[in-house]
Amino acid sequence: MKLNIKFFKDNISNKINKSITWKLFIVTFIVFIIFISTNFLIQSLFFEKFYVSKKKANLQDGIQNFKVSYNKAKTQEREMELIKEFEESNNAKIAILDNNGNLKFIVKSNNEKADNLKIRIINEVIKSWTMSSDIMEIMKKEDKTITRITSKKSNEMRTIVTATSNVGKGNIIFAISSLQPVNEASLVIKEFYFYFYVGAVILIIILSLLYSNMISKPLLKINETASKMAALDFSEKCYIQREDEIGNLSNTLNFLSGNLDEALTSLKEANIKLENDIERERALEKMRKEFVAAVSHELKTPISLIEGYAEGIKDGIFEGDDKDYYIDIIIDESKRMGNLVYDMLDLSQLESGNFKLIKEEFLAHKLIESTIKRFSAPIENNSIDFKLNLQQDVKIYADWRRIEQVLINFITNAIRHTGEHGYIKISLEKLENNKALVYVENSGKQIPEDEMDKIWSKFYKIDKSGNRKLGGTGVGLAIVKNILMLHGYEYGVKNISNGVRFYFIVSLYK
Repeated sequence: MKLNIKFFKDNISNKINKSITWKLFIVTFIVFIIFISTNFLIQSLFFEKFYVSKKKANLQDGIQNFKVSYNKAKTQEREMELIKEFEESNNAKIAILDNNGNLKFIVKSNNEKADNLKIRIINEVIKSWTMSSDIMEIMKKEDKTITRITSKKSNEMRTIVTATSNVGKGNIIFAISSLQPVNEASLVIKEFYFYFYVGAVILIIILSLLYSNMISKPLLKINETASKMAALDFSEKCYIQREDEIGNLSNTLNFLSGNLDEALTSLKEANIKLENDIERERALEKMRKEFVAAVSHELKTPISLIEGYAEGIKDGIFEGDDKDYYIDIIIDESKRMGNLVYDMLDLSQLESGNFKLIKEEFLAHKLIESTIKRFSAPIENNSIDFKLNLQQDVKIYADWRRIEQVLINFITNAIRHTGEHGYIKISLEKLENNKALVYVENSGKQIPEDEMDKIWSKFYKIDKSGNRKLGGTGVGLAIVKNILMLHGYEYGVKNISNGVRFYFIVSLYK
């Protein structure tokens, strides 16, 4: 499994303007710029108006409260106390005008210069107002309040003047206050900024929600995908289409999920293959043990016979015809052991992958007829009904000796497993697609279905009894399989109604 290293390099090379940190900085910077700019703009455009309006309202409310208390005062001393209290609490100057338009009295403070300025301003306002007889008449007849702001001069403070008619005592009360005092301005600014910062808090909450939606929501999705990965569920993918760290994290997570899924699948397949290999190895070891037992049994008997008869001949026990008979037995058993060794050498050579077939053109029925002749004696001795069905014009291109070896093994197995008065049938039939079927069929015991595939394995024997008549070494069919595979022929075995059929399919030669 190869990792895509380029994937990580591309992610690392992202531009800084695509970074979420950069985005947060930009957003925060813009918010503060807007905040400061708005603050400055609002202060520039509206603070003075707000301050004057607040000051005006406070002065009007104060003078109305003063008027109520003033009208209730019984003595002149009490009136003077009320005037002082008003002036101290409102940072203003009180002046009272009688019905004839003259100042009734005014209280002086420690700041004589400021008092004179305020008195002069009051006089100017009174003078301008008295010139309008209509206003003065209204002020004398109705409880009415008028407020004016003096225009700012280069050498004077800007002031606010409030006048209210006091019909109860037949006079007009004036109050004048500066618009510049620091303490009053500070209090007004605090109240102003209270409302302003309420708006700022609301704005911050909105931005917090925006950040939460921009960052937390994709992170929750990534966490959900990562949780499923932790449970080895790699079906979930995280699709976040963004070109920042969160988008890169999503892509990396998907990449990791795909690689883990691939690695886990490969590991599972490797485990299954390993288990199969172990199982095959166990089966092979079992077959080897059975093979060793079978070969030991096969060799033990002929070796014992050879040894016993050879000693008997040496000691002069056997004479005349008996001697020749036991010598023939020794020769037959030697051939039997030799055949076993040859079979093992053949199988080893066939499985080596270096074996070369010696192919030639010949008629298949001639090969079969030639092979059958060597089995005439055992067939007659076992009273086996031998049937032959051979088509004469089947020409093939194959290794004569090796195909003969296949037929020998099939016929040997058939004779070995066919009881007396049974039958063996050998057939050669043409098929479609330029092919021909060769099979050897015998009556007798069928092969268990679960052993159909196993009989082609080397060292495997259906009969575990060690019977010499039914035995064999378990090598013959393994040799057959390798020969037919080298030729590229199909082969197999199947049970028929009263026995077994071994077959292989050859290609015709034109």
